[in-house]
Amino acid sequence: MSVTYDHSYVEDFASGAGVLAPRARLDDDSARVALGGEWSFRLSPSVAEAPDDLKDPDLSGWDTIVVPGHWQLAGYGAPAYTNIDYPFPVDPPHVPTANPTGDYVRTVRVPADWDGSRIVLRFEGVDSRFAVFVDGNPVGWSSGSRLPSEFEITDLVAPGNEAQIAVRVHQWSAGSYVEDQDMWWLSGIFREVNLLALRPQAPTDVFVHVSYADGAGTVKVDSDVPGTVVVEELGLEFPTGFETPVAAVEPWSAESPRLYDAVLRTAGGAVRLKLGFRTVAIVDGVLTVNGNRVLFNGVNRHEFHPDRGRALTEQDMLDDVLIMKRAGINAVRTSHYPPHPHFLDLCDQYGLYVVDECDLETHGFGYEPQPPKLPNPVMDARFEADLVERMRRMVERDKNHPSIVIWSLGNECGMGDNLKSMYAFAHDRDPSRPVHYERDTHAEFVDIYSQMYTSPEDVERIGADSTSYRGLPFILCEYGHAMGNGPGGLSDYHALFEKYPRCQGGFIWEFIDHGLRTTVDGREFYAYGGDFGEEIHDGNFVCDGLLFPDRTPSPGMLEYIKVIEPVVITGDSTGITITNRHEVLDTSHLTFRIATEVAGERVASDALTVPPIAAGKTVTVELPAGIDVQPETWVTVTAELAGNTTWAEAGHRIAWGQIRLDQPTGARHVGGAPSSSSIPAEVAGGDEARHARQDAGEDVVAGVHGIDVASLGVSNLRLDVWRAPIDNDVIPGVADAWKEAGLHRVQQRVVSAGLVDGAWEVVTRTAPPALQWGLVATWRWTHLQDGSVVLDLSVEPDGQYPATLPRLGITFELPKVGQVEWFGTGPSEAYVDTRAAAVVGKYSGTVAQLQTAYIRPQENGHHIDTRWAQLDSLRVEAAPDLFGLTVRDWTSADLANAKHAPDLVAGDTTYVTLDLAQAGIGSNSCGPALPDRYTLHTAPASISVRFAR
Repeated sequence: MSVTYDHSYVEDFASGAGVLAPRARLDDDSARVALGGEWSFRLSPSVAEAPDDLKDPDLSGWDTIVVPGHWQLAGYGAPAYTNIDYPFPVDPPHVPTANPTGDYVRTVRVPADWDGSRIVLRFEGVDSRFAVFVDGNPVGWSSGSRLPSEFEITDLVAPGNEAQIAVRVHQWSAGSYVEDQDMWWLSGIFREVNLLALRPQAPTDVFVHVSYADGAGTVKVDSDVPGTVVVEELGLEFPTGFETPVAAVEPWSAESPRLYDAVLRTAGGAVRLKLGFRTVAIVDGVLTVNGNRVLFNGVNRHEFHPDRGRALTEQDMLDDVLIMKRAGINAVRTSHYPPHPHFLDLCDQYGLYVVDECDLETHGFGYEPQPPKLPNPVMDARFEADLVERMRRMVERDKNHPSIVIWSLGNECGMGDNLKSMYAFAHDRDPSRPVHYERDTHAEFVDIYSQMYTSPEDVERIGADSTSYRGLPFILCEYGHAMGNGPGGLSDYHALFEKYPRCQGGFIWEFIDHGLRTTVDGREFYAYGGDFGEEIHDGNFVCDGLLFPDRTPSPGMLEYIKVIEPVVITGDSTGITITNRHEVLDTSHLTFRIATEVAGERVASDALTVPPIAAGKTVTVELPAGIDVQPETWVTVTAELAGNTTWAEAGHRIAWGQIRLDQPTGARHVGGAPSSSSIPAEVAGGDEARHARQDAGEDVVAGVHGIDVASLGVSNLRLDVWRAPIDNDVIPGVADAWKEAGLHRVQQRVVSAGLVDGAWEVVTRTAPPALQWGLVATWRWTHLQDGSVVLDLSVEPDGQYPATLPRLGITFELPKVGQVEWFGTGPSEAYVDTRAAAVVGKYSGTVAQLQTAYIRPQENGHHIDTRWAQLDSLRVEAAPDLFGLTVRDWTSADLANAKHAPDLVAGDTTYVTLDLAQAGIGSNSCGPALPDRYTLHTAPASISVRFAR
């Protein structure tokens, strides 16, 4: 007998334990017995080798395991990661004979006062198929790993006595074919287990129907047991099954998540309800909530913890919600399965729009498998009933959450009639919410048109044609692939979301890196695919989140926060322009401050008076009087919470803008034509002094491998064209093309060296072995009277050179640097297409603090548009060209060769790169190619910088 779950998630009035129990219960806290904690455990390598002894198991030789949890993370078997491929032969519905099988056993005392109640055993999530036994009696089985299952055991237990519960869990099942999500394969009882007492004739299924328009609402509560609904705050009392108007009510939205407490009273007990009045509608091709266009500033969220996998605690879930709210994220897609129900409670409470997605993905079959390939399960009639059942179980469990504004059929399954059956069920059962499915590429039946990883150009094409794809609202269910260093170009997408009403935002892939905390030989690191010996795996593709596994923000997260901020602050020397991008809120809950800095030094800070700005409106305010505008005068305006909220304290910054008041002079955009800027006329010592320094051994030429400027204390100074490939370089093959061009192993030859017009001029040719192209660089060194040295560098490509470069810069070595100070972009790294979050200012830190520890080491720590940098006693200044600054204690080759962060060990040398330019970041690891405007084309280039000690 298979057992599933077919009713709403409701909460008993007295116990308030709805996080764990779905049904109405006896009116006291004893209506639930939590079965978390230690269970006896045994793992067998296959079903055949699992002893048939669960009727009366001898537990003396068994281990113990903690529930909820995954057995692979408790030392039984090993995790395995695949993105697309199944880790077993594709032969549905069959699974391997070597099917690891875990047996769980524990004893529970059934409370004596449960006599007369129905007793139900409820599992929130078990991966992947399991069978239940009570005192040796088989009860039933279930599958659907991220869906709840209930077993009635009233006739098998006796209140006041103990009962032994045994659960046999199989790692693989027919359900595994439809649970091919991009994540770790992890098994076991990973969500809570509870024993519930249900009062006879108590409600077990409630469906709340609400609407809102123009300040008023309606409410209807359907219940499988009739009763009366009371909403004391609104002075309402009405019977179930009848729609009741509400004359004045506050609506629920992500920005203002107003919930009303209600109680359903029946003869069998009382049920606690939360009412959020809102209407989801599609009007003229635009999805609205309460009549307002929604722009989804969203993320895709897998459930993940670096130690516990998908076995999350309530604190983990709250942490995720608070991180999202504080970041300005307003929506979450539950990729690719229904989340723990407590997470949805938090979304209701704190305010997040939810796309609730069914536990379904069949990516390993391909989208349109052709013979002789087997049909995708969404096309296979044998799977239809199961898939519709999965949709039904999700809808029935979650239908009363106001935060859920869209149902989603699943992910990456191609197209098939089974999906249409799932859609038909959802639309019939709950017509109040639209239904999403991305692979309905021609919008045959969905209510929202969706794509993933679409280029900005194609987003604009869809936005500009309001009649395409049946004129449906358009969202990017996945974009901005946040793998390693990235994503770049987010500002380009958001500009289009603002420009075209039907382009209603999207969901970054994804929220958090799935690195598993691992220790090998005393070294702790975050493991990814292949680290556990998997034969088939997809490497670090599992680490593609805005957060690192410990939930600290990556630079990509900081960039996203800036791009989606709900208030936009711009301006110039004539005034400050502030636009309120909130959906419903005005700015009366915010305070504004303004700070003035000159060359990185703060000279003034004060409150800024800004009148309340209605949602969607813009105002301009004057700059404070008396600002003495000098070179590099910047004002930074911040918008902060005026008071505490449920998700952040007063003073939390929600938006900022930086305005330069002076006009930049002199600085060139490097990467263009060679410079013709003049060199200061007075030099120290002239030709004779220069020859004397040469005679003293201070030769600026140090062989074919580089240039050594002895007076500066630098060594191995050279032209650099390589960066440790980022994931967006590696996966699409860009890095391979660069390697074919030899960019990772260039050599340098000195062509000439001598005095030219009072400056020491060295010409080098940087070129790879075996190929017939190179970069000819002219290095002109001019010593000034103050002891500093100006370098004018010009670069010309020759031969059949590659079309693009990873970077073009000057790299040199210093004795180990202790402290770095710089004036430029910060505090985090910034590249040409990830600089929205960069603030121009003065910063300092150790070399270690300037690194970003991506899970797979790669290029990081670059600061575009640096004005000057102090590296212990060496100072480098723009003269006048701004440069990109990177400082690290290992080479780019070391970085590229490292597999995990502990592989990088600092030595006695610090490596500094001053970039003329570097290629952008993009999101090509799973997304469009890097736009041409962010590509570093091989072309003549020049830069001028000053060195001093």
